[in-house]
Amino acid sequence: VDEWGATEFQSQGMKLVTVPQAAGRMAPEALAEVMARYPEGSRYGVPVALSLTNATELGTVYAPAEVQALTGLARARGLAVHMDGARFGNAVAATGATPAELTWKAGVDFLSFGGTKNGCWAAEAIVVFAPDRLHDLAARRQRAGHTFSKARFVAAQFEAYLTDGNWLRWARAANARAEQLRAGLRGTGPARLGWESEANEVFAVLPRAAIAAVRAAGGTLYEWPAEAMGGQLGPDEDLVRLVTSWATTADEVERFLSLVG
Repeated sequence: VDEWGATEFQSQGMKLVTVPQAAGRMAPEALAEVMARYPEGSRYGVPVALSLTNATELGTVYAPAEVQALTGLARARGLAVHMDGARFGNAVAATGATPAELTWKAGVDFLSFGGTKNGCWAAEAIVVFAPDRLHDLAARRQRAGHTFSKARFVAAQFEAYLTDGNWLRWARAANARAEQLRAGLRGTGPARLGWESEANEVFAVLPRAAIAAVRAAGGTLYEWPAEAMGGQLGPDEDLVRLVTSWATTADEVERFLSLVG
């Protein structure tokens, strides 16, 4: 789990327990199996919350029914439900669902609504759908160092972000360029997709010679842990993460594909 243990630190020692995933998504069966390890009244620990990410760390998305299947299990055990929405705009754009259908209508209590990865500068918001859980939010925010002078200048970005559907227009633009990239990588060349995704993150398996060509042309690539491919990499291949944005152009994608193809 990323962020140097921040979740356990900020929660005063709660333990994060991961759920087996496929392309970034947890299945209800996998969640149920993990929850069964902590029966009520046991001494192994008490589950208190479910956190899921949409769009996921691997570029895939949950549809509303998939979210609801997970939150139903959580609610049956009295767990709060948090959705990490750092790329929430991309998830909404990819699924065609409404924000409500992906969150409170599907059983989500808290949404981390991200703007930073969709055109804003360091702008994130907490959206609470469960009023009974609001009582200590301000205190927790201040304890985490998120109550600071002039924060309104950061928060003001949401005014423009949400006006006239800008956030979804930018997310759709990023998703479209990612799909263009995926389509190019589905060809018969030496580069290939690591797995299919729906949002603006694309994971590609590239020959190291192609990676060198991109870097020689002035590009930068973020190499991803090979374990994500389950040993399906060749000796001269690496897995890389490619992320498109609202500002990525079709010509830039074609230029990249010409370098790796």
